[in-house]
Amino acid sequence: MNSLRVYAIDGITPVVDPTAYVHPSAVLIGDVIVGPGCYVGPCASLRGDFGRLILERGANLQDTCVMHGFPGTDTVVEEDGHIGHGAVLHGCRVGRNALVGMNAVIMDNAVIGANSIVAASSFIKAGQEIPDGVLVAGLPGRVVRPLSAEEIAWKGEGTKTYQELTRRCLATMVETAPLTEVEADRRRIEIAGVIPLVDLKKDSAA
Repeated sequence: MNSLRVYAIDGITPVVDPTAYVHPSAVLIGDVIVGPGCYVGPCASLRGDFGRLILERGANLQDTCVMHGFPGTDTVVEEDGHIGHGAVLHGCRVGRNALVGMNAVIMDNAVIGANSIVAASSFIKAGQEIPDGVLVAGLPGRVVRPLSAEEIAWKGEGTKTYQELTRRCLATMVETAPLTEVEADRRRIEIAGVIPLVDLKKDSAA
């Protein structure tokens, strides 16, 4: 953990569970709590210099995401929450097993219900409450429809993949120099059973 960019402020030091993975380029400041089995991606910023930031068990916060909040607030991603690349969470709560899509913004005192999906690039207004099990999209975000059981299951499988990525990173990721040319027999990284949601819908319609 000594290689991580972790900073205490006002005598408060971030907490990272030993079973979590935090990429060394991520920055954790102050009142940050990263729970068991969590994944924090490259260049994520968790600035707990005003309010408390919490990632509960099995949550992931992907590349370039930002978490912050006003003094006296908690910004929380509940258990199995899934925060896509580039999303911004400010003083909000993301419910259990919910997904926030890439580049979405969730504002102060907003609550995302359990098992819900916020579409990429959506904007959730301050104080907005999203019910459980729905798809939300737009600027500002509006409930589009309930999610199907198949879509909720798809989300769960995606989060399990990130939980496995946490274990893969802890076990095998090392800093190294690049090769100068591609090997003749270069392997691919093989991950079974994970497809984009758009492809899941195509398969269902077939």
